[in-house]
Amino acid sequence: VSPHFIEKFKPNGIILSGGPDTVNHTGSARAPDIVFELGVPILGICYGMQTMAVQLGGDANSAEKAEFGFAQVRARNHSELLRDISDEINSAGHGLLDVWMSHGIEVSTLPKDFNLIASTDNCPIAGFANEEKHYYGLQFHPEVTHTKQGKAILERFVTDICQCKKKWTTENIIENLTQEIKNQVGDKKVLLGLSGGVDSSVLAVLLHQAIGNQLTCVFVDNGLLRLN
Repeated sequence: VSPHFIEKFKPNGIILSGGPDTVNHTGSARAPDIVFELGVPILGICYGMQTMAVQLGGDANSAEKAEFGFAQVRARNHSELLRDISDEINSAGHGLLDVWMSHGIEVSTLPKDFNLIASTDNCPIAGFANEEKHYYGLQFHPEVTHTKQGKAILERFVTDICQCKKKWTTENIIENLTQEIKNQVGDKKVLLGLSGGVDSSVLAVLLHQAIGNQLTCVFVDNGLLRLN
């Protein structure tokens, strides 16, 4: 993605996702510098956390023990991202999160002005934050169902920290797609191969809603339709 595209898009926040690269290898992926120049909240997940740390002056190295599977994270309660989100509370008052880990590299040195917000027995820096800039990093994966509170964590970042509005509804999607179809098709005709599967059936309904009689469907009998 080009810096110009990111700047023109004007995001409320940015999520740097995980990935297969090794952050300390030559040529590994990096976030464009513009990401850190926009002044918007950033959440780095797994590799996203690692490259954020390295690009902002910290360091990441091979973990003493690679992790792949369930882990229990101790969350420090002073983080805006994780505050009051937990699966249970330990005797020290730290929230405990049941999460999914998948990494062989981990952040070993925090960037300047970042604080530790989460750790595990095997991963001393499982989460960090610069609260002033609203920069956050998580070594675990909140986007997978194995992390029980993952949806709550992502919702906290997107709606509370980034102040995004919940406008992505079925109705809005249909409205936007219908308008896109009208703009692209104009007064032309559309011929659609309709197999009766979910994809072609949904497309047929959207096309008909957008352009009506400009659509002609040709049924494709592939022998795999359900009897009823």
